[in-house]
Amino acid sequence: MAVTKTLRVGIAPPSYVRERMIRIARGEKPLAHEPKVWVSSLDALFKVLTEKNMLLLEIIRNSQPQSLTELAEIADRALPNLTRTLRSLERLGIVAIEVKEDGKKVPIVLWQGDKVELDFEAVKSKAA
Repeated sequence: MAVTKTLRVGIAPPSYVRERMIRIARGEKPLAHEPKVWVSSLDALFKVLTEKNMLLLEIIRNSQPQSLTELAEIADRALPNLTRTLRSLERLGIVAIEVKEDGKKVPIVLWQGDKVELDFEAVKSKAA
């Protein structure tokens, strides 16, 4: 799994993202600099990158839990809530959940940096 220092996030209306996904499915190559993660607003991004979730990322980095249950205990969070949070972070490409041979799910932080790049180009080019 590739670890990244910069989280590149595109901000665009859902209609733009849907059109872009259809073009890629038809064979159009994404641009090298184009974000792989898209959200519809800064609010949507900020709902995931909360102080509590940033602390959770630090806990995962530092303790390297070997299961979601272990992480829930370390972080003092209920497993269902933790799982929901991790799914949101996974959709943004910030974490990955690796399933081990024994079936245990291990969270891995993919975003090791402190830099977030926001790409509004999609919205600008659509409006132009």
